Amino acid sequence: MAPARLTGSARRGPDLAATAPPLERCDEQHPRTLRGLYRAAVESGAMFYTAPSLLFMLFVIIPAFDHPTPVRTTAIIVLSLAFSAAFLLLPGVKAYSPSFGYGYIAVVWLLVALFVPAIGVNVLYMVMFVQIAHTIALPWRTARVVILPLTLAVCLLAVLTGQYISIILALVGLMISLGVGYGIEREILTERLARAEQRNAVLAVAAERERIGRDLHDILGHSLTTITVSAQLAQRLLESDPEAARAQISEVERISRQSLADVRATVSGMQEVRAATEIASARSVLTAAGIEADVPAALPELDDARAELFGYVIREGITNVVRHSRATHCTIRVDEDCVSVADDGVGIPRDRSRSGLDGLAHRVEESGGELVVSPGEDGTGTVITAHLAPARRPLDEGAPHA
Repeated sequence: MAPARLTGSARRGPDLAATAPPLERCDEQHPRTLRGLYRAAVESGAMFYTAPSLLFMLFVIIPAFDHPTPVRTTAIIVLSLAFSAAFLLLPGVKAYSPSFGYGYIAVVWLLVALFVPAIGVNVLYMVMFVQIAHTIALPWRTARVVILPLTLAVCLLAVLTGQYISIILALVGLMISLGVGYGIEREILTERLARAEQRNAVLAVAAERERIGRDLHDILGHSLTTITVSAQLAQRLLESDPEAARAQISEVERISRQSLADVRATVSGMQEVRAATEIASARSVLTAAGIEADVPAALPELDDARAELFGYVIREGITNVVRHSRATHCTIRVDEDCVSVADDGVGIPRDRSRSGLDGLAHRVEESGGELVVSPGEDGTGTVITAHLAPARRPLDEGAPHA
């Protein structure tokens, strides 16, 4: 059977990022009806600030009474009311998808086109409304490309037709549009930042929960296994060797107290696990379980990070040996870049939950290493090995320097 290489993300379950809110979403919370658009405009809070600007529509309505005819006057008034309504509802467009905004601009241009037969070149006076409509309804990256050419085109037509007031309106509309556009863009960026912070907060909470769960499993899994083995041994020795049974019960009490202290320290983020102490603990646990222990008499020099990581590997490996393997012999090997726990038991069944090994794999991966679970050399038992990149070592004092 080929070795199983475990990575931290392989068996952790759903990706943590999936639990966090997305940075951008375009959910339409209002139906695509006039009533829905009106409700969205009211909720935006900007509709009533838009209304005073409609006073400039007088430049469009006044020509209706220059040469009044029933048809022309009625057409101008109806179109002016329709355009004013469309402009008032404009803030609500932001509640919809970009495609809805493009469709809305198409309606605005249709109304402008219908004005041309009725008021002729006076339609240039509507430039400010059209500029602002583009700024609000379209994405800013598109609107800013359209507004400037539109302004220049209106100014050119105003010079050609003698409608010089429309030049002033076009320039005022350009400045207003730029201000509104940058304001909207800043608001969008602020919202994205808030969503990103919320997303990071969710990820941080999920990661901390995972860390605490992993640490508690590493500590309590080992301790409870040791307590169970010692209690079983004490029960067997109760009649034949009361003194030995009493010693095992004392060991259970000691481990229980130590486990309580470990849990408190873990919750406080101060739990310290070291390879040396775990090897010493493993020797006593394996002996109590009736498993022959082959552990190193001395350890290589390890930095704090590696000593802690190797301690977790040894702890999880010994827990699995005692709990699942039914082994008679267990070997622990430690060097500067590698630690392994091997047994001659039945191995780890494929259908067995491997939450402890998955958490350990994630811990090793975070340290830049790899956890490998494989059968023994003769095909029996299990070997759990953590490989790390070679540690950087200072040059020997006597070595020549380049």
